[in-house]
Amino acid sequence: MVVPPVQLIWGAATDTGRVRLLNEDSMLAAPPVFVVSDGMGGHAAGDRASAIVVEEFGGLLPESPAALGAGWVRQRVVSAGLRIRDGEGGGATVCGVAVTEQDGAAYWLAFNIGDSRVYRWADGLLEQISVDHSYVQELVDAGDLDPAGMRTHPQRNVITRAVGMVGDDDIDCWLLPVRAGERLLVCSDGITGELRDPQIAALLAANDDPQQAADALIAEALAAGGRDNATALIVDVRSEDARPAPDGVFESGSDPAIGEWTVPREALGGTG
Repeated sequence: MVVPPVQLIWGAATDTGRVRLLNEDSMLAAPPVFVVSDGMGGHAAGDRASAIVVEEFGGLLPESPAALGAGWVRQRVVSAGLRIRDGEGGGATVCGVAVTEQDGAAYWLAFNIGDSRVYRWADGLLEQISVDHSYVQELVDAGDLDPAGMRTHPQRNVITRAVGMVGDDDIDCWLLPVRAGERLLVCSDGITGELRDPQIAALLAANDDPQQAADALIAEALAAGGRDNATALIVDVRSEDARPAPDGVFESGSDPAIGEWTVPREALGGTG
């Protein structure tokens, strides 16, 4: 069975912010894979750690999107973790999406370790797909903290999993059907730490071009304080048909191969 072609267009932006001296964020836009990694703040090797993560995801891409699976993602994360520990140390988050195939249909494989996030914007609604690996998220899950308090809790920057450190063999993955007209946002906490979900949703709605949307998110995060490095990578699904893709737009085909999958978790979030 052949998967209908998926036409993507994307935009990306990053900024050191108004406080940090070094941008420890790294990103990769190498269709069908899109990744953001945030080096651990306070670690001298944070920028190198995030660079290693995106090197691993960009250096060994499968020949076909159909070969992408949770097992491939785990291999990239484990390899990055070994390189980080054997090198200068430090740690990094990772989050991203990849176009893959299951049972003859196009799917997003979304994944994350740490508190960088994946969102989906579709039909006027913003959903947080990934789930933070953080101390405050654990408090929310246990019912000991209201979600609104995550932004101001004194330990909001403590993460419970990081590549190169604890938990890098435990990555969360989700499978989501690819839908024409939807938009995926992959971002570091320099965006989500400054902007609330309704602000993010408004900016995604106001900017049709993904590059303009990415630039707008960075500008608003800086205007809100810019206390951390900020990175936004936006991927739009323009169509799911067999028409030729415009110049500069990625079009995936399909091979009859199915990777290793985790059970999809129901997407969390919303516009609140």
